[in-house]
Amino acid sequence: VQGFMALLGGPDRLVAWLDRLFVMEVDDDDIADNEDITRAGMIGNYVHGNEPSHHVPYMYCFAGQPWKTQARVRQIMDEMYRPVPDGLCGNDDCGQMSAWYVFSALGFYPVAPGSNQHVLGSPAVRRAEIDLGGGRTFVVVAENQAPDHVYVTEVTLNGTPLERLDITHDEIVGGGELRFAMSQRPNRERATTVEARPFSMSR
Repeated sequence: VQGFMALLGGPDRLVAWLDRLFVMEVDDDDIADNEDITRAGMIGNYVHGNEPSHHVPYMYCFAGQPWKTQARVRQIMDEMYRPVPDGLCGNDDCGQMSAWYVFSALGFYPVAPGSNQHVLGSPAVRRAEIDLGGGRTFVVVAENQAPDHVYVTEVTLNGTPLERLDITHDEIVGGGELRFAMSQRPNRERATTVEARPFSMSR
């Protein structure tokens, strides 16, 4: 993502590109012959029903505007996943549509394949517990959770304020607690960015 952002001309250009993508008008004729794209799976020209786009809502975090990621992620969860037989807005190839929802509902998503970073979004759960085996757990808590509380004002990891917009694989499998404070209003002062770090993963 950092490379793409640099090619566009920096963080502001990436934000403008993403903003346009989510409001762009697309004519029905443009998608009529595409079996992987349906109107139900689109927000503007963002196509959630076609899985290669699933990282896109999280890209705002790389440009220092995480509140836009938070709003879009919750919009997608609310509008494109419904508890009915045709409730998915696309083909669940190998479980990817479902995996996106599970990760996003927990409040983080592995944006870049092969990276150990999981970018923070907006959790939809009040509390969730991941069984890591061996008696270890990773717990996610969202304080003040509500349908209209989509913005994250503060995050702590094991009681320590988390000033970055991502957690690592090792932090998850190490166990502990990730706690979000939710609000109706964005916290624009928490405008850090996701930074690339050297890849490392314990086995």
